[in-house]
Amino acid sequence: MQYIFKYSVIVILFGFFTSCNFFNKVEVEDDAVARVKDVFLFNSAICDIIPKGASKEDSLLIANNYIQNWIKERLVLEKAELNLKDDQRDFDKQIEEYRNTLLIYSYENQLINEILDTNVSADESAAYYQENFQIFVLKNDIVKVRYLKVPKNAPNLKKIQKLYTSKDSVEVKKLKELAHQYAEQFHFNDDEWILLNEIKKEIPNSSNFTGNFLKHNKSIVEEDSLSMYFIYFIDYKLEQDISPLSFEMDNIKSMIINKRKLKLLHQVKNDLYEQALNNKDFEIYDKQNKGNREN
Repeated sequence: MQYIFKYSVIVILFGFFTSCNFFNKVEVEDDAVARVKDVFLFNSAICDIIPKGASKEDSLLIANNYIQNWIKERLVLEKAELNLKDDQRDFDKQIEEYRNTLLIYSYENQLINEILDTNVSADESAAYYQENFQIFVLKNDIVKVRYLKVPKNAPNLKKIQKLYTSKDSVEVKKLKELAHQYAEQFHFNDDEWILLNEIKKEIPNSSNFTGNFLKHNKSIVEEDSLSMYFIYFIDYKLEQDISPLSFEMDNIKSMIINKRKLKLLHQVKNDLYEQALNNKDFEIYDKQNKGNREN
């Protein structure tokens, strides 16, 4: 029985490839390649899922898998139809609601893309921060840091160690030159807030880099078998502190734009409502007095 079924599938698939013009023959009229009760699977459905340029062997495998899965799915569907109650099989309402939701969502996105102003000025961001600073609470420790990872055999290692905590602009410039020449990794943006955990990932023995550590240490040198790590903490903010404005700029921009989205969509709905009201495009019926209809 199993042999007969496999033979049948091969014959069906040979016909499928003929109809898909696999052998460069003229396409023939669609014929069924499988059936479950009174439901048929046609060649055209399988042709659509075969990637262009697929080998004959790969195409046979894809087509056979598709047929097998289609048969199993139809059998389960038939069983569901037989065993579920009428109210369990009626999805018209859910489908209509889902369609309506998708239509509204697509239209709203089109409006947002065409109309919404996504430019947010620095002044607007600063004003929003000042009005809502209490919501910007840090969930992680952040730092302003100067960081270098330098091979132990690099020249001028002592010079780097002397300069890495310097505040003198000339010395910092010299340190940057040495970093570009010898450092494997470095971070020199003294004004940028970054997550402490991002720095800890790069440094050995950094598990003790906690809030209490930051309170009592401005600089530290760590090492492993190959490299020296120079870390200078310029400033820090701890978890539960109010987050700095510069660290929240991207979040604030997203919040402002989202607020504009809500306002735009609210205005569109109100405008459509007023227009329809003026055109008498809808009515609200008084249930207590059906003879009375009001706009």
